[in-house]
Amino acid sequence: MQQLVDTLISPAFLAMLLAAVSAFATILALVMPMLARDQMNQRMRVMALERDKMRSQRLAELNKERGTTRLRQTPKGFMQQIVDKFDLRSQFDSDELRAKLKMAGLRGQAPLVTYMFFRFVAPPIAFVVALFYLFFIVEIDASSNMKFLYAVIAAAAGYYLPNVLLENLTQKRQQAIKVAFPESLDMLLICVQSGMSVEASFGKVAKEITPQCLELGEELSLTTAELSYLPDRRVAFENLAKRTNLPSIKAVTTALIQAERYGTPVSQSLRVMAKENRDMRMAEAEKKAAALPPKLTVPMIVFFLPVLFLVILGPAAITILKLQ
Repeated sequence: MQQLVDTLISPAFLAMLLAAVSAFATILALVMPMLARDQMNQRMRVMALERDKMRSQRLAELNKERGTTRLRQTPKGFMQQIVDKFDLRSQFDSDELRAKLKMAGLRGQAPLVTYMFFRFVAPPIAFVVALFYLFFIVEIDASSNMKFLYAVIAAAAGYYLPNVLLENLTQKRQQAIKVAFPESLDMLLICVQSGMSVEASFGKVAKEITPQCLELGEELSLTTAELSYLPDRRVAFENLAKRTNLPSIKAVTTALIQAERYGTPVSQSLRVMAKENRDMRMAEAEKKAAALPPKLTVPMIVFFLPVLFLVILGPAAITILKLQ
């Protein structure tokens, strides 16, 4: 026993023990960063898989709610053949047209092919229909040259008809998004203040706002998916502003980009933007209320005043007629 104690406290054994501990600590210090790096890469791979899963889930939910696979449509065979045969893509396809289709909520190749097809066939169809109507259906006091001129005007109107329909669809979609956006911004502010990330907040608000406004829910769902897989979050916010083309959403996305770039609190920016959007909606409502009396002037003169005069002067007129 005494020999074991002497061995343990001997300088040679203590030096060997310290050398072994130092060697083990050196090896551990060299190996731990490598293990930590591997764990980080594994976590990043797991997060990438989760983001892809979230994106697929958002798109599946969106397609289910819309009742159609609008985001993944295949062009019609006949329309595609016409477009390819006459090389309509070189004439009509452009980044501006694709942006307009996105603003109208039309994504994929099918809406693009449909637009180019009707832009190509609408003028001759309008020309033939106008000629048939002018020569065989209705009788007008005009020469044949004038009838052909009217048919040419109808063909020109048919050429611009797809643009008019696309513009009307875009305006209706923007109006629906504009009405529902202040509520969604308030919900986004609540989610961010509760501790949720911007990506999770967009996903939550998209799910909650979809029953009220399907268009805004679609845009927020797409933004959530883009925030999940795009390397730069700024691009996702810019895409949202381009797809909607609304000043209020552009202001919010600009505030989010600046908060992302300079590290300012997102909740503070959202609070200011939510207040501004509520004020803008109230000002617009007051503007419509102020414009209501002038609009009611003509209906009152045409419909109300004749009836009022009839009610007031009618008994007097009847009495006068009886006295005669």
